[in-house]
Amino acid sequence: GTIRSHPEATVTDLPGIYSLSPYTGEEIVSRQFILDENPDAIIDIIDATNIERNLYLTLQLLEMRIPMVIALNMMDLVRKNGDRIDVKKLSEALGCEIIETSALKGEGSGKAAQRAAELARAGVRANLPSVFGGTVEHAIAHIEESLEGKVAPEHLRWYAVKLFERDERVKDQLNLDAGVLAHIEEHIAECEKALDDDAESIITNERYAYISRLMTACVKKKARK
Repeated sequence: GTIRSHPEATVTDLPGIYSLSPYTGEEIVSRQFILDENPDAIIDIIDATNIERNLYLTLQLLEMRIPMVIALNMMDLVRKNGDRIDVKKLSEALGCEIIETSALKGEGSGKAAQRAAELARAGVRANLPSVFGGTVEHAIAHIEESLEGKVAPEHLRWYAVKLFERDERVKDQLNLDAGVLAHIEEHIAECEKALDDDAESIITNERYAYISRLMTACVKKKARK
């Protein structure tokens, strides 16, 4: 599709997913499109009534370091239910601009598209939120060093995290030599030993712990009878 105010822009609607893990066809299609096509900007549409589940994908998209705006959809229902989301605080925590939208009422969608086009033109990338603890960050930093010059700079963080998770598709795609893989595995194993868990679970647990802190700080649910 296109944006009326920006006819030069092409909009691609990707499948609705909750993660960029390679477990479903929709997830694989979406992540390969982003990696291969390297879009100028992303509009991440979040269901504001189910924000906790949606933020997991948001954190993964932010790791791709592509200009991004969050469309916080169904805000009309949030207000109707008496719930409150501190959009300013959530935006500051994620390092990403958030636009309140309601597809049902036709509110905010044009503004989200306009901001995405502006961010794409300016090349403004969101700041990375501080999701992981020091032990994990130390391991990921070493992996990033091993990947410098081997992947697009804007995707360095995402690839490093996926290698930490031992994502076989990413490992096969990068075709790293045995010495580099051994160095990476050494840091992963050290982190697993320190935290007494497997690498993929470590990443998942720390992301959800971060999301839980965001929910406590930014989302207030009305008491239900």
